[in-house]
Amino acid sequence: MTATTPQTLPLLGQTPALPADPSMLPAAARDGLRTTPFGLYVHVPFCATRCGYCDFNTYTSDELGPGANRSEYAGTAIAELRLAAEVLGPDRPAVQTVFVGGGTPTLLPAHDLVAVLDAVRELFPVAPDVEVTTEANPESVTPESLAVLRAGGFTRISLGMQSAAEHVLAVLDRRHTPGRAVQAAAEARAAGFEHVNLDLIYGAPGETDADWQASLDAVLAAPVDHVSAYALIVEQGTRLARRVARGELPMPDDDVLADRYEMADRAFGSAGLGWYEVSNWARDRAARCRHNELYWANANWWGIGPGAHSHVGGLRWWNVKHPAAYADRLAAGLHPAADTELLSADDRALERVMLGLRLRDGLPLTALSAAGRARAAESVVRGLLEAGPHEAGLAVLTDRGRLLADAVVRDLTD
Repeated sequence: MTATTPQTLPLLGQTPALPADPSMLPAAARDGLRTTPFGLYVHVPFCATRCGYCDFNTYTSDELGPGANRSEYAGTAIAELRLAAEVLGPDRPAVQTVFVGGGTPTLLPAHDLVAVLDAVRELFPVAPDVEVTTEANPESVTPESLAVLRAGGFTRISLGMQSAAEHVLAVLDRRHTPGRAVQAAAEARAAGFEHVNLDLIYGAPGETDADWQASLDAVLAAPVDHVSAYALIVEQGTRLARRVARGELPMPDDDVLADRYEMADRAFGSAGLGWYEVSNWARDRAARCRHNELYWANANWWGIGPGAHSHVGGLRWWNVKHPAAYADRLAAGLHPAADTELLSADDRALERVMLGLRLRDGLPLTALSAAGRARAAESVVRGLLEAGPHEAGLAVLTDRGRLLADAVVRDLTD
């Protein structure tokens, strides 16, 4: 994808006062504000320990340093919510989804997370059927904290299970015991959560077919209506990458990753969970993660928190990363963004293709160039795109195409 040149826009000005004038959001970004689906993402950057594979913007207590602490974080996040409401002004759209991610959001007291959600309701119109998700580690929730979250308006929880094999959890630097994730899912259901997801990671060093099958069996024995399964990626700069570089652990094997994916898809399909995005399966349409669907549709969202990314009408910006710097900027009346970019029409069209091809609902062939449509026809012959949807004007990945999704995207967009 061709990168645009980051540019400083009035929205992110360095003036001492908070940008309260809604006209400071560029007119091009304001177009369609009321009619485009809108969500809020709230990033909670705290973790008890750092997982060896993770390169997210997260901090343990030892890494925070002065000027940042968990006890004040909810108030700081609410300060940015107030800023967002002021910038969007009277045109502010109804919030369709709220997603609290991390990090480990549930390291904050449940009442703090509810206070942030209460501020959303105070500052924004909220859709009657709003989806409100929190991520959680299995060991960071209790029946009591889950009951507080549910009573406070959270409707969905996504638990980081990763594996049911103890030695795989150890390689990934996960702290929970193998059975805790399933137990936490049951506790969430008992607390009244409408939708429960478990996250899995496959292809970790030392994981066997039997280990992966045990993880799949454990997930399907849990009261979940959604599962996410991701291949392990060795991200540069992580502890896992350093261990691989030293020869302590092998790189994930592509053939093994493909086998694991096929095992998962068969198991989930047999249990009534259908894929709707390459790495996500749901019991039915109601169980899909609507917040993620908003991302995949290139709709609008405002990201709250250090390092959080936002997108409104083709304007994208991202906040300063460190929690202390983030809090300092808000306390000084400054927008916490580090930089911005304004996407061109070509950039947005390309992103639509890259994201839409990963979806079970398919990508309209009209979104492709003439060359891309010709390659899509070739991909049908090669068994990478389904023939029926293609005849109806849609590009939909076959089972084999899902295994090669990134290559298919490159082929249709080059």
